[in-house]
Amino acid sequence: MKILKFGGTSVGSIESLKALKKVVENNLLQKNKIILVVSAMGGVTNNLLKMAEEAVNGTDFSLALADLEKRHFAVVKELVPLQQQNQVITKLKLYFQELEDILQGITSLKELSIKTKDMVLSFGEKSAALMISRILGPVFENTEFLDASQIIKTDSSFGNAKVNFGQTNLLIQDYFSQHQNHLIVATGFIASDNENRITTLGRGGSDYTAAILGAALNVSQIEIWTDVNGMMTADPRRVKKAFSMEELSYTEAMELSFFGAKVIYPPTMIPAFLKKIPIVIKNTFEPDFAGTFIKHDLKPSNTTIRGISSVDHISIINIEGSGMVGKAGFSGRLFSLLSREQVNVILITQSSSEHSITFAVNPDDAVKAKVLIEQEFELELLAGKLEPVKVENNLSILAIVGENMKKTPGISGKLFYSLGRNGVNVVAIAQGSSEYNISVIIYNSDLSKALNAVHDAFFAELQKTLNVFMVGVGNIGKELLSQIKGHKDFLAKNNLINIQILGLSNSRKMLVDAEGIDLNNWQQSLEQSSAEANLEGFINQMKTLNLPNCVFIDNTASPYPSKFYKQAFEANISVVTCNKIANSAEYAQFADLKETAQKHGVDFYYETNVGAGLPIIKTLNDLMISGDKISKIEAILSGTISFIFNNFKGDANFHDVVKLAQEKGFTEPDPRDDLGGVDFMRKMLILARNAGFALEANDVKLGAIIPDAAAKAASVADFYKELQNENKYFEKLKNDAEASGKVLRYIGKLENGKVEISLQSVGADHPFYALSGSDNIIAFTTDRYNETQMVVKGPGAGAAVTAAGVFADLVKVGASKA
Repeated sequence: MKILKFGGTSVGSIESLKALKKVVENNLLQKNKIILVVSAMGGVTNNLLKMAEEAVNGTDFSLALADLEKRHFAVVKELVPLQQQNQVITKLKLYFQELEDILQGITSLKELSIKTKDMVLSFGEKSAALMISRILGPVFENTEFLDASQIIKTDSSFGNAKVNFGQTNLLIQDYFSQHQNHLIVATGFIASDNENRITTLGRGGSDYTAAILGAALNVSQIEIWTDVNGMMTADPRRVKKAFSMEELSYTEAMELSFFGAKVIYPPTMIPAFLKKIPIVIKNTFEPDFAGTFIKHDLKPSNTTIRGISSVDHISIINIEGSGMVGKAGFSGRLFSLLSREQVNVILITQSSSEHSITFAVNPDDAVKAKVLIEQEFELELLAGKLEPVKVENNLSILAIVGENMKKTPGISGKLFYSLGRNGVNVVAIAQGSSEYNISVIIYNSDLSKALNAVHDAFFAELQKTLNVFMVGVGNIGKELLSQIKGHKDFLAKNNLINIQILGLSNSRKMLVDAEGIDLNNWQQSLEQSSAEANLEGFINQMKTLNLPNCVFIDNTASPYPSKFYKQAFEANISVVTCNKIANSAEYAQFADLKETAQKHGVDFYYETNVGAGLPIIKTLNDLMISGDKISKIEAILSGTISFIFNNFKGDANFHDVVKLAQEKGFTEPDPRDDLGGVDFMRKMLILARNAGFALEANDVKLGAIIPDAAAKAASVADFYKELQNENKYFEKLKNDAEASGKVLRYIGKLENGKVEISLQSVGADHPFYALSGSDNIIAFTTDRYNETQMVVKGPGAGAAVTAAGVFADLVKVGASKA
């Protein structure tokens, strides 16, 4: 025998009731003996409560009551066989007339007791169960409606009554022994006391009804049919990657449901647990999905936690003062008071010094609890032994749950690292001695971000999502988006990283989409965006979305985006940039950005500032971290200048080589922007700063490549004329070098804390002698690499290479979010 319990969403509409009917038919075809427990139609309980409150306030409730009738009658006319419709409608009318009389009484008395409220709410379950029993008449001839208040007996704690199991079990067993050949459709949620007054089992009590019946009858299984595929690893409305758990222990399910998982009502597990009856969470609308099994004999799990639960809105109350220290009975006095006054305490944490107690309550109870505490401890407050009671609102609870947490080191570290990394402040912490649960109180505004960050951290088999906002979609940005699109599957399979582009901006338009931008048509989407480019607005939207694992990418050469790097870090957003301006401006700014990123635990990657796609900064950092001492760094860090001097040999003249470089797209429109060495200087300055030297731009000694006349020419055309005029000067440089078996190279050198960039002649014994094409090269001389230098060489310019470097930095952010 099985119990099938159907929740409000499963009985809330004509379509859902058809799905319910199909589930019942399938069970009967499989010769399963079943009992149904049903909730009120979705939303009806809330409507009944609202009507009761309207009645006590003297507000007209007749329209709401009429809507309730219409909703039930529409179901009857659609799903109940025609010959039985009048009988069902008549019975429903009697229910609604009785309900109206009660509501009129509330209006007259201007009083709504919990006892009366239970009576009002009972009509939801009775109406639904009656209808469903008649809907199932054609499926099973002996279908019987059962008002479960006749067989479930409780005390008189209206609103949340306690079951008298001894009496209840006898009544259940007696009733079902007399109805063995019937398909019973029972009301959930409602019961009665010894005076036959209606009581309720608490919100969600229909699950509890199913468990009470199941335990009394020793059924083989209790199925809870709802609108989701079992219990999820997190709230799927907030965590898109949440997935159904195959199985849970009773303890795990109880912990998860207590801390916000609404799929099952916590007390449900107790009768089932005592009898070791499996509970299955199933989806009415996807009946073939296996769902989640809650049972005692679990398979070994390879995850440290089972799931992440949350409570959206709570308030905390903090009591502190010297009068609490060593005071026996203080906590008992406090929590006895709250229990007596029906204030439910969700979570408790206390300092080891006994100087303070913090506890969480529902926001509706916060003011009441504060007043009660102030009254109870009035003398202590007046004497200054207690500080004024503080209430903090707009908070949430996040809890990780799992039996594998017990005695597993590193769980807390992983939890708090994932929260801290994403800027989620923890207000309070609680952990039970069982080690099955760690709960943290955080600000409600951070809940979605926190849930996603923690989910990514603990379910390593899932891809980590990087939420990316990018400014600059020119040559480098366009190439980067193409690389991200092309490597998406590879990253997902090999790095478990999913890069999601949420924001794009160029100099004219911007586009932000919290659901993600399709990389197949991003250019069209950006062009069609109605939002004009506004970098401050773009940054504000990025911060307002408050997403985990967020990255800001700057692909521009503009000084403006760098003004927002610090804001990004302070919002716990990592920055990846190929823009050299921020790191080559005043040293104080460079140091401030590095310090701010470190303070907020986020990444600041700019490998492409120095060597495009070459791992120059990484190599330098690795050498320094490993304890090696840098004595000298030599580098050629301009692909343009590299190309020019690699081709300025033999019969070539300098004018023609520069012209060729421009024709091949190696130079800026004005080649002096490259030959002036300013870009090279910025790269050397950034390199020196990363080597630990607090240098400014004017500390770099920048040697000239071209004579003043060429540098100061009025136009690009005049510049080329001056190069021709200075041909003898360049020929002499070349011939002198070749005569001594050397070649010309424009080299930057960092040594003894000083940076110099100059045109030099180097021989065959120098690592830069054989450089070709437009390659960049860098040579590290260190304590370890003394006789033979460490050399890094490769392409140092071009959109594809630079984009690849930015892409690599972005993937590094993903790796550090583990």
